[in-house]
Amino acid sequence: MLKAPQNRLFGRGSWTETSRIGDILRTETAGGLLLLGAAVLALLWANSPWSGGYRSLAAVELGPASWHLHLSLAEWAADGLLAIFFFVAGLELKREFVAGDLRDPRRAALPVAAAVGGVAVPAAIYVLVNSLSGGGSMDGWAVPTATDIAFALAVLGLISTHLPAALRTFLLTLAVVDDLIAIMIIAIFYSGTLAWAPLLLAVLPLAGFALLVQRRVRSWWLLLPLAGATWVLVHASGVHATVAGVLLAFVVPVVRRSAGTGPGLAEHFEHRWRPISAGIAVPLFAFFAAGVSVASAGGLISSVRDPVTIGIVAGLVVGKTVGITASTWLVQRFTRAQLADGLSWWDVVGLAMLGGVGFTVSLLIGELAFGVGSLRDDHAKVGILLGSVIAAALAAVVLRARNRHYRILCAEEERDSDADGIPDAYESR
Repeated sequence: MLKAPQNRLFGRGSWTETSRIGDILRTETAGGLLLLGAAVLALLWANSPWSGGYRSLAAVELGPASWHLHLSLAEWAADGLLAIFFFVAGLELKREFVAGDLRDPRRAALPVAAAVGGVAVPAAIYVLVNSLSGGGSMDGWAVPTATDIAFALAVLGLISTHLPAALRTFLLTLAVVDDLIAIMIIAIFYSGTLAWAPLLLAVLPLAGFALLVQRRVRSWWLLLPLAGATWVLVHASGVHATVAGVLLAFVVPVVRRSAGTGPGLAEHFEHRWRPISAGIAVPLFAFFAAGVSVASAGGLISSVRDPVTIGIVAGLVVGKTVGITASTWLVQRFTRAQLADGLSWWDVVGLAMLGGVGFTVSLLIGELAFGVGSLRDDHAKVGILLGSVIAAALAAVVLRARNRHYRILCAEEERDSDADGIPDAYESR
């Protein structure tokens, strides 16, 4: 008799990583609710009789004229605050692949493949829709490729699912890898005219920052000026300033220099900056970016008829579902792995649908592709909002149907826990 394969998709990770991911998800879920509230407030204000006040606030300019730093509040949110978001995402990604469960290539293959599929298929659908329409625009091909982890986890919190930890970890890791792909797309396809002098000068403060963190220096009064100088020079170079956040994150060491216990420097920075990212930076960006006026977009009917809007909605709703699910199936097919016990492909489909909740990075790419305040940018925002709402609703239906099964699994794990609070299933590994 042939022995059953031992390789399992969505198998349990280590208890240390499961506990850490749980803490991250709680922070991101709370941040997602703030993000949702900020977006709703912006939409209501932008479509109210006081919409002029919203546009005037977003257009307020601050900062010195030198180094292209005389920016509006909306631009400061997109270029400055989102650099914090990508800094945290970069720290999380590096830690997962250096010291987390994903340092095992077999475990890393699944979320990486799913993220790639979740980027490629939505982009292909957008290109197909706009190429067949005749009046579309190819500039926004990358808009439906992003997954907003904070918004997606807020949806999970609202529908009160007991999603297994391995699936939640998969969703988080997929979204982080998705963010890295997005920042690469922004750096390559959506940066302005390159100025080499500031870009080369940016290496100096970046190298100083790297030297200090490699020596495990945590003094903010040393690190923040170097990080700020790196951001300013990258911004002045024409490369989108959020790239600086990822570069700074990637030079932070993950493993402790000594063999002692406790978090490494990357985890320490992540712990300090994640609440600022999830609770302040991303909601403020959403407030300034999501306030699309239906009137300025030519009316809702006109917006939804635009191939740009249709392509974005189709990419987020259909493309993400097909791309993530098909990539997961291909990993299973070629590795001959099986789903972990108690899980089904409906779990994968529900998560793939939830991956279509694209918001923060999608709005940023839309602004870069079409220009802030342009008609096509407004139509892109309508598509992002509609696509995200539809994807969230469909995911809620599927995951609600699985909620009873999840609750039973969680109850069994709680019964299996002993006095130390660690489920026996993790201790036995």
